[in-house]
Amino acid sequence: MSSCNHRGQIRDVVPKSLGCAECLALGTPWVHLRLCRSCGHVGCCDSSQGRHATAHFRATGHPIIEGYDPPEGWGWCYVDEVMVELPDQTEQLGPIPRFT
Repeated sequence: MSSCNHRGQIRDVVPKSLGCAECLALGTPWVHLRLCRSCGHVGCCDSSQGRHATAHFRATGHPIIEGYDPPEGWGWCYVDEVMVELPDQTEQLGPIPRFT
């Protein structure tokens, strides 16, 4: 893992939705889910049409996401563009719907 200056911003969060919040509202599919480790926003990956996790980062500046298609659990820092070792894996709240 490369150096990341944002590890101190990793929080224990509660996911705010069971899938990509924006895709659920729009009725659009996603490929994979990403969880913001600053606030709990669940967004879709960059392989998804909406790219809502990256859009959330751009809107908020929240740097660290977790791969949230359990049991992924890896971390990524948008700012430093490196994988980040997370101190823990976020528990999912219930079954996550699959779209694609």
